[in-house]
Amino acid sequence: MTSAPPTSESEPEEESAVETARRQLERAAAHLDVDDGIVERLRHPTSVYRMTIPLERDDGTREMFTGYRAHHDGVRGPYKGGIRYHPDVTEEESVGLSMWMTWKCAVMDLPFGGAKGGVVVNPKELSNKEKERLTRRFAEELRPMIGPMKDIPAPDMGTDPETMAWFMDAYSMQEGQTEPGVVTGKPPVVGGSYGREEAPGRSVGIITREAIDYYDWDREDTTVAVQGFGSVGANAARYLDDLGASVVAVSDVNGAIYDPDGLDTNDVEDHDETPGMVSGYDAPQSLTNEELLELDVDVLIPAAIGNVLTAENANNVNAEMIVEGANGPTTSAADQIFEERGINVIPDIIANAGGVTVSYFEWLQDINRRKWRLERVNEELETEMLRAWNAVRSEYEARDVTWRDATYIVALERIAEAHETRGLWP
Repeated sequence: MTSAPPTSESEPEEESAVETARRQLERAAAHLDVDDGIVERLRHPTSVYRMTIPLERDDGTREMFTGYRAHHDGVRGPYKGGIRYHPDVTEEESVGLSMWMTWKCAVMDLPFGGAKGGVVVNPKELSNKEKERLTRRFAEELRPMIGPMKDIPAPDMGTDPETMAWFMDAYSMQEGQTEPGVVTGKPPVVGGSYGREEAPGRSVGIITREAIDYYDWDREDTTVAVQGFGSVGANAARYLDDLGASVVAVSDVNGAIYDPDGLDTNDVEDHDETPGMVSGYDAPQSLTNEELLELDVDVLIPAAIGNVLTAENANNVNAEMIVEGANGPTTSAADQIFEERGINVIPDIIANAGGVTVSYFEWLQDINRRKWRLERVNEELETEMLRAWNAVRSEYEARDVTWRDATYIVALERIAEAHETRGLWP
C-alpha cells in the first residue's frame, strides 16, 4: 500500500512532550515571517506551579503528593487544559502538553491559551474517598491561579466528570458562590455540557471523514484500526462505523482484536465501560497493541497514549494515513519517516480538538447560565471542526507542506498576530 520504507537510525530514548512541541513550533515558524522574539517566547511557559498536596488516607495515615500546573501562553484568553492523575506526571510533561493546548485552541480559533497539569499519583491505588479528598485539596492549592476568567481546568488521564464536580465544589465553597465555569467536563447536572465526554472521539471521526473524502476514498471500502478503545477511540470508531467504514481492529491496554471483515463496534464495550472487555471479546483473531499498529489498513488511529509511533516501528506501519486520537502519539523521528514514505499524518491538535471545543461551549453555557441541547452541541461542533479543517486544508494546498505543518502554521499565525497586536508590556 505504501512505498518501500527508508532506513532510519533508531531513537536513543523516548522523546519528551516539550521537545516534540518545540520542534513542531520551529518547523511551522520556518514557513512564516514571524518575529524571532515571539517564537522564542513560545518556546517557554509563562509560569509553572509546583505544590505539595497532603492527603489523609482511609487508614488515618498521611501521605504527600506532588502537583503541577503549567501556563504556556495566554495572549488569546484564559488558560485552558486538563488535569491528569498519573504516576508519570512531571513538570516537563506539563509544559509540553500546555504548549499543545495553546496550538490546539488557536487552530480551533478559541479564545483560550494553553495550560496543563496534574498530580503524581496512581489513581487506581486510591479509594473513591481518597481521590475526592486529594482533588479538593488540589483545588485549594490551585485556587490563586485558576478561575473562570484566568485558568479553566478539565479532565484528563485518571480524572473524570466526577473529579471535576468535586473540584468545582471545592473552589465554589471557598469563593462563597457556585462557580460552574471554573472547570469543564463536569456532569451535566452541575453545569456540564451534553456531548462533552464524546467530543474528542467525535471530532477524530469528523476529521477522519473529511480526510477520507479529501482523498476521494470510498468510505465503505476504507479500513480502520484503532489503538485504544477508551473514550476517544471508541467514539471515533463508532462514528466511522456508522458512516460505513470498516473498523477491523481495536485494542485496550491488554491487547487487540482483529476481524478483516469488520467489527461491530457498538457490540464491543469500551475499556472505560468494562475494563478487559475489548481484549476478551470473541473475535476471529487476537493481536498485541504493537501488531495493531502495523496492520495493512487505510487509516490508523492511535488513541491511547503518547509516543507509540517511534523510529523503531515507523518503518513497519502499513497504513495509508494516520489520524492522531491521543496527544503526541508520534515522535519527531517517526514523523520524518512517515513524511519520507508518503504516509499522511493528521495531527492531534486538530483531530481530537473536539474536547476543548465542547469545553468552550460548556464554559459559555456556564457563564451565561443557559443550557444547550445535545443536538445544538453536535451541530456547533461540526461547524467548528469543518471551519478548522478548511483553514488547515488551505495552508496544506497553498504551501505544499505536511498536514502537521499546515495545522501548526494556522495556529502560529493566529498566536503571532495576537502577540504583535497586543505588544509587549514594558
